Amino acid sequence: MKINNICCLGAGYVGGPTMSIIAQKNPDIKVNVVDMNADKILAWNSKDLDNLPVYEPGLSKVVKEARGRNLFFSTDVNKHIEEADMIFISVNTPTKTSGKGKGYAADLKYVDACAKQIAEVSKSNKIIVEKSTVPVRTSEKIKDILTSYNTNVDFQILSNPEFLAEGTAMRDLEIPDRVLIGGDNTIEGKKAIDSLVEIYSSWVPKKNILTTNLWSSELSKLTANAFLAQRISSINSLSELCEETGADIEEVSKAIGMDSRIGKNFLKTSVGFGGSCFQKDILNLVYISRSLGLKKVADYWEQILIINEHQRDRFSKKIIKCIKNRNLKPKVLILGWAFKKNTNDTRESAAIYVANNLLNKGISIEIYDPQVKENQVNFDLSNLNPDYNKSLVNFVFEPFQNISDYNIIAIMTEWD
Repeated sequence: MKINNICCLGAGYVGGPTMSIIAQKNPDIKVNVVDMNADKILAWNSKDLDNLPVYEPGLSKVVKEARGRNLFFSTDVNKHIEEADMIFISVNTPTKTSGKGKGYAADLKYVDACAKQIAEVSKSNKIIVEKSTVPVRTSEKIKDILTSYNTNVDFQILSNPEFLAEGTAMRDLEIPDRVLIGGDNTIEGKKAIDSLVEIYSSWVPKKNILTTNLWSSELSKLTANAFLAQRISSINSLSELCEETGADIEEVSKAIGMDSRIGKNFLKTSVGFGGSCFQKDILNLVYISRSLGLKKVADYWEQILIINEHQRDRFSKKIIKCIKNRNLKPKVLILGWAFKKNTNDTRESAAIYVANNLLNKGISIEIYDPQVKENQVNFDLSNLNPDYNKSLVNFVFEPFQNISDYNIIAIMTEWD
């Protein structure tokens, strides 16, 4: 089946960049990115390409090339669902805050709402592509919703998880290690897979496009993030051991990384990992394992999160202890609020947790980040602790002008 019209539900960190690249590489396919958030769509359509809602090096150049040609951003969700041959679901799947699986399982309410809306609007056959990070067998749930609301249309479900690292997302999209596509092992399912393979093969070598069944594709995303997070927690746990023994974590990391069986990536010690995926995906993996009675498997993966939280708390305690022992002014400059460099995404950033720990001890903080706005900092702190002391927080725009005012500077994000 030749795809002429794509609709992507969700104009966030995944949907926006991914659809921009697909549109750039496939000028004959019309790509509509839709979202109910009018302000977000307005920002995507802004003439000021430096003010896109997602900051990602190289993104503005791609948007400039494709937008208005075959890439469009809109709030008219129903219209573009109806016109599309292929629909990507790229909405948020946060960890549940209530009900069964609270604190662990993924909340699929936005995915479910998308499936219901697609079913109610569709009049022609569609290929539905899971782009959001979802638990294993979510595709089954999506199909149940689609068929219960619409029996006149044939829906084929594909899983096409994203493997983007924020800050290098455009490079990851341009030259992906692999593109993973899962689908049903039926004639129609294979046709749907081939349709998506054709889109990606316009720029990705066929050898880098891996096709699997739906369940393998869904689980591969969760486990890839779990393995990466595991390496970060492993090296962070060793950093504490190094401090106690007099070893140098940088030297240990280099020695480990030179082993060809291990490699050097994700062996840089830090205050802990952040971002929207690592913690959420591991929690999901823990929940799935526990629900299947695999207690030891669940405990193993949960330990990664325990070490991550311990590393953040340990960093905070070192600052608090330093202020107390040296009788310093209780004031800290925090450099960096985004969870990593080259992004404006602050979700689960270690800086938020460290700042909250300091504020709880009455320590004032000044914050600088080159891409994060002040209102986002306020939102993050309020979200963690609605009663945080706003009088102790100041957002600064030129932190190096008054550098001598600070006794302690905490570098939280490795911005160049």
